Amino acid sequence: MALITHANICNTDNEIYCCLRNKIVKLDAYQKQQFCSACKMYAGDVDGRGVACVWEDLRDVSNPHYAADPNAEFASNQVRQVPPEGPALFLYSS
Repeated sequence: MALITHANICNTDNEIYCCLRNKIVKLDAYQKQQFCSACKMYAGDVDGRGVACVWEDLRDVSNPHYAADPNAEFASNQVRQVPPEGPALFLYSS
């Protein structure tokens, strides 16, 4: 898996999808101070329009990946991929 830069752009309610908290959050001073500042995935500001985060993404997305709809981004991140061979592959592979 490759590290993907996620440009999380705020919606009209100033919300983004936060991978650390796995939920939609308001990107305000509290979020930035309490969560972003100490997060290993945090990679800076996106021109005052949101934040950039870097993490391994299982999805087939571009790099950088622009997320302007936090609801869609949240929903997309809740899907877990199972290999074509089935879940047993995880149990018996080394």
